[in-house]
Amino acid sequence: MATFATSDQLLVVIDPVARRTDGESVRIAKDVLSAGAAAKVCLPDGPEDFARALSRRGSRRPVVIGDDRTLVHVVALLHRHRELAGCALSMVPVGRELGLARSLGVPAGTVAAARAVLDGAARRRDLLVDDSDGVVLGAVGIPPLWDGPPGDDDTDASSDPARPWLRTCQSLVRTLVPARPTRLVHAPVPGPSRLRIEVDGSTLVDLDQPVTGMSVRPGTSGMAGIEVRPVSVGAKASPVLAKGRTVTVSGADFHYRADASVSGPVRRRTWTVREGAWALTLPSAP
Repeated sequence: MATFATSDQLLVVIDPVARRTDGESVRIAKDVLSAGAAAKVCLPDGPEDFARALSRRGSRRPVVIGDDRTLVHVVALLHRHRELAGCALSMVPVGRELGLARSLGVPAGTVAAARAVLDGAARRRDLLVDDSDGVVLGAVGIPPLWDGPPGDDDTDASSDPARPWLRTCQSLVRTLVPARPTRLVHAPVPGPSRLRIEVDGSTLVDLDQPVTGMSVRPGTSGMAGIEVRPVSVGAKASPVLAKGRTVTVSGADFHYRADASVSGPVRRRTWTVREGAWALTLPSAP
């Protein structure tokens, strides 16, 4: 197993969204980190600046200040350049989407997370990598149907009762903007999905067994945990549980949520577990 740098020098990369949404937490994190280690602070403006800062880190340990999307982005960059195995990442969570960070064991508080960077220990974690070289740190989820954002003139009438403000805005727009020819739009109707789910080459669920959803999570020792929720007939159906190293989902076009983002549509996607592929600095055990 590859080793990773344990230098006391830090490369602190601050996501621009974190700077805009919670500048005070960012300032506190910088102060704590700078007081405990030699820290070089980078303020990237976009993906290219992120990649450039990481490629020039030298022996410095990268510390991410941002939300779940920032962490996934940095892991994906290091994976793409085949530098993930030899690099222990640290994170100070700042932002709105932090569920993934909490599930991974990163402290929620700014000061506690910064102190964990300085005093914690790097722990190896499994990673899911799909057949398009995308990475998943926390979980893959496939809902029955993904209700994506409508087009520029698409609306879902069924959601109007729950959102009266939407009808008001639409009425105002129709008043100010000249009418266009009406285009019929059929909103997706929630319902079960028909998917073929294979685990390590064996079929777990086939197309003739509709499901209401499924999830795949990297576990320990190179095994992913799979949960499939079949459609119930009468009494509530129990989930189908399995473990494996490779999971393939195929069928009609489907979207899937990987960590903090939604991807698709695709007709086939395979996820493979990479055992101990990355390391995250977490608080030391008492």
